[in-house]
Amino acid sequence: MEETISLKDIYQTIRKRLLIIVFITIVAVAISGVVSYFVLTPVYQSSTQILVNQEKSNKNGPDYNQVQTNVQMVNTYSVIIKSPAILSKVINNLNLNTTVEGLTNKLTINSEQESQVFNVTVQDPDPAMAVKIANNIADTFKDEIPSIMNINNVSVLSKAELKENPSPVKPNPMLNMAIALVVGLMTGVGLAFLLEYLDNTLKTEQDIENFLELPVLGTIPKMTVNEEKDPSYRRKAV
Repeated sequence: MEETISLKDIYQTIRKRLLIIVFITIVAVAISGVVSYFVLTPVYQSSTQILVNQEKSNKNGPDYNQVQTNVQMVNTYSVIIKSPAILSKVINNLNLNTTVEGLTNKLTINSEQESQVFNVTVQDPDPAMAVKIANNIADTFKDEIPSIMNINNVSVLSKAELKENPSPVKPNPMLNMAIALVVGLMTGVGLAFLLEYLDNTLKTEQDIENFLELPVLGTIPKMTVNEEKDPSYRRKAV
């Protein structure tokens, strides 16, 4: 015998287990909020921009071929910035208690498409330290790149600055709680249907009709006995 689930069955199941669904959702959101606000360490972000040219030109206008070459070299510059040749000096300059690998994990290099400018972004639990690391990386790269690749035209377009009231980039409590809300709802609904599937008891006339596929002709009401008003019950008890 094939079983089909209608929208009415889904609605009745959700309605019957609504308290469980709401409880699981609230618990999931509450846990996410507590973890986001009180457990996870806030991480702050700071960025600086660097412009790199191969050499200073005495021409009145830019050389197109030179510009294209510089654009193609941006990926190479990104690798150089993340290399020990640069980061080890940054660690020594700032007396950082970390390794080159640890500092690399805090560092992101990206560039605009078809551009000679690339951004150096640093994330750190201390906003002031993120600014220092970003600026020191840019300065160290500017000092070291001439000896590494014979490039004599490096400019720092914008230095990282410490804002008055910096905001962490992660965690994002609102986003985490929104995700927890969706996950909690899905978990609650899934648990509701699981409990409904495992529950094979017959509780209502509708359950009997669905199970036997026969109409219910009548029901016997449940009667309660009030001992104070029923003397016969009292006599039987004696």
